[in-house]
Amino acid sequence: MESARDVRKLPKAHLHLHFTGSMRPGTLLELADRHGVHLPDALSSGRPPKLRATDERGWFRFQRLYDAARSCLRTPDDIRRLVREAAEEDVRDGSRWLEIQVDPTSYAPRLGGLIPTMEIILDAVESASRETGLGMRVLVAANRVKHPLDARTLARLAVRYADRGVVGFGLSNDERRGFARDFDRAFAIARRGGLLAAPHGGELSGPGSVADCLDDLRAGRIGHGVRATEDPRLLARLAAQGVTCEVCPASNVALGVYDRHEDVPLRAMFEAGVPLALGADDPLLFGSRLAAQYEIARRYHGFTDDELAELARQSVRGSRAPEDVRKAILADIDAWLVEEPEQAPPSHPSPSAHTSPSAHTSPGVA
Repeated sequence: MESARDVRKLPKAHLHLHFTGSMRPGTLLELADRHGVHLPDALSSGRPPKLRATDERGWFRFQRLYDAARSCLRTPDDIRRLVREAAEEDVRDGSRWLEIQVDPTSYAPRLGGLIPTMEIILDAVESASRETGLGMRVLVAANRVKHPLDARTLARLAVRYADRGVVGFGLSNDERRGFARDFDRAFAIARRGGLLAAPHGGELSGPGSVADCLDDLRAGRIGHGVRATEDPRLLARLAAQGVTCEVCPASNVALGVYDRHEDVPLRAMFEAGVPLALGADDPLLFGSRLAAQYEIARRYHGFTDDELAELARQSVRGSRAPEDVRKAILADIDAWLVEEPEQAPPSHPSPSAHTSPSAHTSPGVA
């Protein structure tokens, strides 16, 4: 094995992590047992499920598994545990800043409504950040398959909590259903409230989905965006506008966006000048966390330590971290490069375990 710096020690920001999808598998099993939830075999086997989301049946199965896992989060203590453990995992992988994405309507029925749910989540984030030293903020995500009026309600809620740690507004779930323009008023509310517009686009659907996010929602960041490589002019536009794409290599393969890790257009986007932020998406379902995404970039795309450091810088620049926090993380990235390389064990869990035939969305579910 070639000597290389340990990517787990590379300071970085994590900008694409879904709430339930951040859960540890062991925690899911414990909560399911505590609350009497019968989990599908795909979630109780201890191994990442085999997934494919390029057709309606595959997406339905993915959504069903996500919903089953989410049904195990029933109490404020469950929420606090999930957030604390997500922070611990991120710290272990070298993350210094995490923006976790959540649709609070998915948890509200068990937690007393939307406002109590947001209070519980934000309290949990504040506590986890204080206990672990990880900078943490929240991105509220609307569901693309629900009515646009629901998204407007969520946008107003997100703005209400902008001073408590909500930094952005997203749009997730199956991008083949519903037009981005249907949610333009919700995103206008969020932008007027000072929130970043960060919808999903360019996974299950092609480059047109990314263009719609830019044109109709005035996105400042794009969840995934990998299909933009199919349109060179769009790729150049992302680079010129400095729109960060939250690329999740392991989930792209696990969900069939691409056949192999080598096929994910990470190198093409990087060389085109598109700012990138590697993300783990849903570790619970895909079996790999943040550092593993950097290992994939190294192993399958030939990224050098200098290039991995630049990926980390781009993740920090694309974040909503305060300027002093950004400067501190960027300085520590430079320090990582000064260190002598060492024999570092790979931090990825056998990427081949997630290889499934071949395009997806992130769990557009939060």
